[in-house]
Amino acid sequence: MKNLITLLCIICFNSAFNVVVAQDVNFNSPIYDRAEDQLSNTDTIPDFRSKKSKLKLTGIIYKSDGVTPANDVILFIEQPDEDGDFDLRNTGDARYVFHRSWVKTDADGRYTLYTFVPGGDRRYNQMQQIFPLVKEPSKQEYQVDSFLFDEDPLLTKTCRKRMAKKGDTNRILKLKTEDGMFVAERNITLKANETLAKS
Repeated sequence: MKNLITLLCIICFNSAFNVVVAQDVNFNSPIYDRAEDQLSNTDTIPDFRSKKSKLKLTGIIYKSDGVTPANDVILFIEQPDEDGDFDLRNTGDARYVFHRSWVKTDADGRYTLYTFVPGGDRRYNQMQQIFPLVKEPSKQEYQVDSFLFDEDPLLTKTCRKRMAKKGDTNRILKLKTEDGMFVAERNITLKANETLAKS
């Protein structure tokens, strides 16, 4: 009986420990679908060449002080296609968004993504959006506010005022045209550890 109780205690301890470890790193996140040693500070999203509204998206990722460039930070994006629909694909049992991309910032915190302007899903009044995740070295990944587009008719004055009150108007991409391609800049300031703890 003593041996049975000891065995149950060991099993419970191991189970509890494994749950804690699993919560620290969520390997189900799409940010882990590409090996980190394969990443550079520039990447191109699938189907880029065939898209009409090509977009070069650049920026700098800063540490939480908003001044110091953050190197070796992984930025992952996924987005709908030009009609506002997510192109979902399967690999074995895994399902993923086809239009996705990964970069890892250089020593100056810089990144460049070649993608396209996504459509908005008008059936559900969804704005044009790019959905980012960031991961700092030896930290948990987290979502960043989606990138929005200045010309999007669904980005109303009311939405803009609400964003201005929160101080997050930087997420609105203002497109310029260079060499027949849209260009936009999106700098990101990483969250402080205290902020992450509250989220």
